[in-house]
Amino acid sequence: MKRLRSKLYRYFISGLVVTLPVAITCYILFVFFKFADGFLGKFLNKYLKDTIGYSIPGLGLILSLIFVLIVGIITRNFLGKKLFPLIERGFLRLPLVNIIYPSAKQMVNFLFSKEKIAFKRVVIIEYPRKGIYSIGFITNEGMEETNRKSGREMISVFIASTPSPLTGYFVLVPKEEVISLDMTVEEAVKLIVSAGIISPIL
Repeated sequence: MKRLRSKLYRYFISGLVVTLPVAITCYILFVFFKFADGFLGKFLNKYLKDTIGYSIPGLGLILSLIFVLIVGIITRNFLGKKLFPLIERGFLRLPLVNIIYPSAKQMVNFLFSKEKIAFKRVVIIEYPRKGIYSIGFITNEGMEETNRKSGREMISVFIASTPSPLTGYFVLVPKEEVISLDMTVEEAVKLIVSAGIISPIL
């Protein structure tokens, strides 16, 4: 009986691992659809209903996507590159916005940027104390002033927090105390976000 319960438990966990990410993804897409469709579609569909007698499901979502596309086109050209930073600076002067917006922008850039993450390689260091190791990312090497004043070759290491790899601690570590790992930056990010659940296959 105990063995059966253990087997059923393992089956349940395996099923949960497969179905939960799908359910979360579907829920997020559903919420986004409802929000985007309700944002513009609510008013336009009311107008269409009153004038032609029927509404168009998903109209708000379609218009939202078109709006995002137009903003992207404007942002990518010369005028947008000059104008958008000015708008952004004014936007950041608003109360609360200057707290929320930078973090939201950083997260979106991290998720959608096609550029390589600016981390050079993955390492482990003894942090926050001896005997305890943390995964970190080398961000810079050869900082002359710190090397000269400390009398040692120091390495800049960023230690990311779980579950957001965008926040963490910046530390300077002597080169001889930095241990390089074979895993890629992407694998290390997945490991940190999952709190160690998703391990890289080496």
